Amino acid sequence: MFDVQEELRKLPDSPGVYIMHDASDAIIYVGKAVSLRSRVRQYFQASHNEGIKKDQMVRKISYFEYIITDSELEALVLECNLIKEHRPKYNTMLRDDKTYPYIKVTLGEDFPRVLFCRLMKKDKSRYFGPYTSAGAVKDTIELIRKIYHIRTCSRRLPRDTGKERPCLNYHIHQCFAPCQGYISKEEYRANVEGALEFLNGNYAPVIKGLEEKMSAASQALEFEKASEFRDLLNSVKQIAQKQKITQFDGEDKDIVALAADEQDAVVQVFFIRGGKLIGREHFYVRIARESTTSQILTTFIKQFYSGTPYIPREIMLQEEIEESGVISEWLSKKRGQKVTLRIPRKGMKEKLVELAGKNAALVLSSDREKLKREEGRTIGALKEIADWLGMEKLSRVEAFDISNINGFETVGSMIVYEKGKPQRSDYRKFKLRTVSGPDDYASMHEVLTRRFTHGLKEQKELAERGIDDAYGSFTKFPDLIMMDGGKGQVHIALQVLSEMRLDIPVCGMVKDDNHRTRGLYYHNVEVPIDTHSEGFKLITRIQDEAHRFAIEYHRSLRQKSQVHSVLDDIPGVGPARRKALMRRFQSLEAIREASVEELASADAMNERAAREVYRFFHNDVEAET
Repeated sequence: MFDVQEELRKLPDSPGVYIMHDASDAIIYVGKAVSLRSRVRQYFQASHNEGIKKDQMVRKISYFEYIITDSELEALVLECNLIKEHRPKYNTMLRDDKTYPYIKVTLGEDFPRVLFCRLMKKDKSRYFGPYTSAGAVKDTIELIRKIYHIRTCSRRLPRDTGKERPCLNYHIHQCFAPCQGYISKEEYRANVEGALEFLNGNYAPVIKGLEEKMSAASQALEFEKASEFRDLLNSVKQIAQKQKITQFDGEDKDIVALAADEQDAVVQVFFIRGGKLIGREHFYVRIARESTTSQILTTFIKQFYSGTPYIPREIMLQEEIEESGVISEWLSKKRGQKVTLRIPRKGMKEKLVELAGKNAALVLSSDREKLKREEGRTIGALKEIADWLGMEKLSRVEAFDISNINGFETVGSMIVYEKGKPQRSDYRKFKLRTVSGPDDYASMHEVLTRRFTHGLKEQKELAERGIDDAYGSFTKFPDLIMMDGGKGQVHIALQVLSEMRLDIPVCGMVKDDNHRTRGLYYHNVEVPIDTHSEGFKLITRIQDEAHRFAIEYHRSLRQKSQVHSVLDDIPGVGPARRKALMRRFQSLEAIREASVEELASADAMNERAAREVYRFFHNDVEAET
């Protein structure tokens, strides 16, 4: 038994990371401290108040553990790693987990290539980025290959020179075929240097060269070639337009600002590389109501830069963050050079931070409207259904369906909607055990009995372990059961619930002559519904989803059974003998008509196995030789 007060007395006065667990051993919070003793004790003091979210967390703590480090910096690194690994419920979490694209020039090769990649490695290659658009990166790489005739193959040169014919790129004049020795290493390297200049933002020589080639081709009446140069020129100008020069000093910077409401925050990041604004990206952060801008930015910086391979020399923020000194030290160690956290107070830098904040607010505002519309489709729709049925609470809905073909491979499905959205992790499939033939009522009785028997068993086990929260899909009981049918199906469900002494509302989805839902059967009365409402649309989605899930499961079982051969049911006939018989006789009818001697003549067969096959097809009579 974990004695909190005893363990608090054992805490060391050292820097480290503390890890909070709930009753099911799940990690619910990870934090770092300069002094584990003073920080962890604070959580269990009566005067402790860090907001509603932290108070809820403290009530769920069953036990804690800690890891001592030599410094606050080491604790910060460990905290970031643990949060990223375990994603604890009560830590402020960055919702996005993205990797950004880079352009990689393989300078370690004799004949370098220009590649798309998402990870920077410590090799001899040169990397450009990160970029925010994978499509733009791919377009740039394709353009560079066309202009500078950079190879795309993965051959190891010069080792593989001349071993294979040149590829299509050589024939369409997009590669000089170094794989055949048609271009020297020095000439090829000159092209690569041009590509590097291009990636560094020096577009003027390329634009000038393409204009001259286009003009020369036009004067020579080679209009097709001139149009190719024109298209390349337009592509270069488009990329050059995107890479607008800012009033910076050519350094790499990230500009970070956020906008927040009571529940959500959006952090906007502008990426400046080589003095150019190359892109921007926004991130959603889950926050507590009392979180400050400084706290949100602190959490974002730690989580975002623990996962990105590239860290710029300067990060500009809209306000001071907590632990700025140790975070700057940590980022400097990751980069290998000093990283500065700066809050600009005037000039262009301040305006860019303001612009990032305005963009974040715009995203938050537009998404809030989307959330309102989504809430109308989900929670709002549930409220409409609850009003029709006179229910005070409606959050979790379960729907059941039966699928079979003339009683063959009868299956049942259970689908779950939580707050108006499908909870697919809680879906369950049932293969009927006790029912034979097309009896939907008996099948539904078995499915519901198995579902709630399992649920009651799980609840009992959790109660014995002292766990209040329901974790499994069977453990959590629904607020409403929706049956894909009218009075008959509802009565079956009520019968099962009565047998198990459960009180859960049940309604049936009543259909019209065109098999469309027209109302809900509830408490022996058909309740009319507005067929143009969001509630009706949600009922239709639930009904269609229950059908889909049951039919897909039935189809999968049917496909498996169709693979099964009748020969598999004969004692002594395995896969090898089954294949041998089919090769020898080509059909089941020919096998049925064959004599024991003919059956025994097939590969892998012997007389005993042949007698078994003959007996199987001839009504178990003794095979005669």
